[in-house]
Amino acid sequence: MGRGKGNLIVGQSGGPTVAINSSLSGIIHEALAQKSVGEIYGMYRGIRGLLNEQLIDLRRQPVQVIEGLRQTPGAALGSVRYKVTEGDYERILDVLKRRNIRYVHYIGGNDSSDTSWKLSKLAAAAGYELSVIAVPKTVDNDLVHTDHCPGYPSAARFVAMATRDTGRDTESMGPESPIKILEVMGRNAGWLTAAAALARQEEGDAPHLVYVPERPVGVDQLLHDVEHCYREREYVVIAMSEGAQESPGKTLGEEYGSKEVDVFGHRMKGGVSDFVATLLSGKLGLKVRLDKPNYLQRSLTACASAVDLDEAYRVGRQAVKEAVSGRREAMITLVRDAGPGYHCSLAVASLADVANKEKMLPAEFMNTEGNYPTQAFLTYARPLVGELLPAYERLNKHFV
Repeated sequence: MGRGKGNLIVGQSGGPTVAINSSLSGIIHEALAQKSVGEIYGMYRGIRGLLNEQLIDLRRQPVQVIEGLRQTPGAALGSVRYKVTEGDYERILDVLKRRNIRYVHYIGGNDSSDTSWKLSKLAAAAGYELSVIAVPKTVDNDLVHTDHCPGYPSAARFVAMATRDTGRDTESMGPESPIKILEVMGRNAGWLTAAAALARQEEGDAPHLVYVPERPVGVDQLLHDVEHCYREREYVVIAMSEGAQESPGKTLGEEYGSKEVDVFGHRMKGGVSDFVATLLSGKLGLKVRLDKPNYLQRSLTACASAVDLDEAYRVGRQAVKEAVSGRREAMITLVRDAGPGYHCSLAVASLADVANKEKMLPAEFMNTEGNYPTQAFLTYARPLVGELLPAYERLNKHFV
């Protein structure tokens, strides 16, 4: 940028994931290696920390701490859900100028990319040389222009493993307690819920039904699907997105759900599985049990995907490389390479093309009935999640 050393700042925003600190570690490591980077600051609790000038000195962190972040869940800098106001941006610009911060990295999802884009435009309008390179993170996997988002593979692995194990538990109970609903995160997009299908080791394994927001299901169809599956095997495991819809724009059991919204105006989801459980037990006379792992889906390191941790780290390092090269604004993206085996290269997308957009589960990733993922989805997701080991066994039912 032609002005000597500039300082760098990084923040984390939104729901933490198993991999978000791996990206932070990558950013710190690369920043330490770049001669053009002066001080390395961390926003304490995201953009609010920048507003309040609560900054953590990341150069003073022990080597083992920075390396250990690659396997540490949560948001080490502290996260935030804060909608920046127009007045806030002037305050932010003032802090950036006084601290000579020339490189900004914000790790987050949809709302974070919007914040990054607005900050980039503000700096450009003020004639302040600033590089804003966003680092993608979301278990929802709904950012556009990237094959997938860091954080998603590990959460998807959790969902697959949880479905596989709760499936065996439900199979064991059989007619005594035959219906299990696993409620999975996903306000508008069904990527994480669809990952339940990765649990299936052989035909007939759980899950038997998968419902995502992109494919609405009416009450009558839902009852028909469950009853049909129950007659086939005497138990049914359902993966149900928290944002599952009865019709476009109407959440299943919406009248019974929460009316609460977050700071960005997004309606808080939840309660879908409670509605469906009451519906099934009332109409079919079957006992229904619920599993609501909630935030365990995004935070259980025991289920971390090796691919996820590695890619999150690479994305973090690449963000700094792009910043010091002179790129003014971008989000780092993952591009799946062609050929045998799995590998993603790193690229960039303009924040203008990413902010306020959502990537929905493609139609070809769900079957015609809208109640189960297709082979196309499994081919897409399996390399991200990795193999589920060990393989499980069943007794041969040789009755005497």
